Formats: sequence, C-alpha cells, structure tokens
Amino acid sequence: MATYNFPPTSRYYGIDTLTITQGDRQIAYLKRRFLPSPDLFSLMQLHTVTDGERLDIIAANFMNDPTLFWRIADPNAAMNPVALTAQAGTVLKITLPLGVPGLPNNA
Repeated sequence: MATYNFPPTSRYYGIDTLTITQGDRQIAYLKRRFLPSPDLFSLMQLHTVTDGERLDIIAANFMNDPTLFWRIADPNAAMNPVALTAQAGTVLKITLPLGVPGLPNNA
C-alpha cells in the first residue's frame, strides 16, 4: 500500500492507494473515501444559497480557494456537491476544517 502526496488542501490527502493486477499490468487506485460525519465539524456560519450561485464561488468567497468546494460539501453530507446549490434558499454550513476545534458554545 502506498500513499500519494496529495497536498493537505486536497480531499484525497492521506488516502492510501492499492493496486490491482490485470494481466501483466498493475493499476494503482485510491481507496474509497468516506464522508466524515457532519457532527465532527465546527460551525463558523450559515450561508443561504442565492439563485444561480455555484459551490466553487461560495468556496472562493469563504475560503479564498474555489478548489476547496469539498470543504463545504463534506459538512453538509453531500454525495453530489452540485445538488447543494441546485435550489435557492438552501442553507449551507460553513465550517472550520475537519479536526480544527471551534470556540466553546458559551464563548
């Protein structure tokens, strides 16, 4: 088993790889990535989707990086990230990265 060096900002960071042999070829692939439980994230704020808004634009606005759209998809338990912005009025959780603790509720 090997680990590719995905950058820490990648949703694949830390995911191991496996190989399968087909004939005389070995094909490497990433192990399955499971969505973390939404309860593990610390909420920063809520965002209400407006008509025509895209997840990459929301990520750029909140995280200064459109490729971090998955950091909005994960705490909102989205298997299909596009569905998060399909309907205006949807409320999205904008959270700290997984594992980064938030402030206590009484702070």
